[in-house]
Amino acid sequence: MIRRAVATAVVLLLAACTSQAAGPTPGAPMTFTNPVYDKNFPDPGVLHVDGTWFAYGTNSAVANVPLLTSTDLVHWTERGDVLPQVGSWADYGNTWAPEVLRTDAGKYVLYYTARRRKADRQCIGAAVADDPHGPFADPSPEPLICQDDEGGSIDASPFRDDDGSLYLYWKNDGNHIGVPSHLYAQRLTADGRTLTGDRVRLLTNDKPWQGAVVEAPEMLRHDGKLYLFYSGGPFDQDGYAVGYATCDTPMGPCQDAPENPILRSSAGAAGPGHCYPVTLPDGTTWLLYHAWPPDAVGSVAPGRQMWLDRVDWVGGKPVVHGPTATAQPAPGTTNLNKGG
Repeated sequence: MIRRAVATAVVLLLAACTSQAAGPTPGAPMTFTNPVYDKNFPDPGVLHVDGTWFAYGTNSAVANVPLLTSTDLVHWTERGDVLPQVGSWADYGNTWAPEVLRTDAGKYVLYYTARRRKADRQCIGAAVADDPHGPFADPSPEPLICQDDEGGSIDASPFRDDDGSLYLYWKNDGNHIGVPSHLYAQRLTADGRTLTGDRVRLLTNDKPWQGAVVEAPEMLRHDGKLYLFYSGGPFDQDGYAVGYATCDTPMGPCQDAPENPILRSSAGAAGPGHCYPVTLPDGTTWLLYHAWPPDAVGSVAPGRQMWLDRVDWVGGKPVVHGPTATAQPAPGTTNLNKGG
């Protein structure tokens, strides 16, 4: 399976690289130009706590889970490694797609993907910390999810619905072994560390643009409706793109949107994907995602840079204004929401 090969290559070469509500920051820039972070930072997972945005990314040469922070979604500061040690069940060097949940008890749970020692499979672990800066630690001797017979499990994403119920979404790594990939959902307990109830499949790679892959699920509730954003296609090619489905409940069923993909390569960005939607109090929705420079697809440096673009809602459908490589109004500077 060719998956996150660049992240692994960076380690080898340089070791011998749920939407949250938040308000605008006083003094925030009026305009910005992508990328908002021009170094390698694949698979951003985002959390907002007390006025600060936290972005967690796939492993670099020096960090299992690198952290960036920002107060405006535009300017980002490097904060080091929040997961100094992976779980005892895992090897180093393939720590992918982390996301963090803040529990009602004030704890933080980091869901991450790592290589399980017992088999050539990527599996999902859960690490815990008292602070979003970490350090996080995984106390379990086994991964939280590891679908060995379906190629492994990757890209875990937590979602808290309006009633407080918690869910986890992920992908079986089917393309690793030549079988279909599916997007899964299952309930989480209140502490975010245990799956409960039945597991369901929400989507399968059955559209031409998806190729062998659907991955990176992100559930969002907007105007009372549920939208499941996801990525499809080979991550290391310019055909990688973002689509969405509408869902009746957090556990499905879900209906794939006929207009997919809604974010695809442009003259300024290639293979945009692994997005994370954030919603501001003014009603605007923004999408953080990674993309390659068009002349450096598959590169170690600069690699997959972090981009930010707004989403309008037109007739109940998300319309992504991007990839946008020219100056645009920054989040919080004006109400750009179209409604509908």
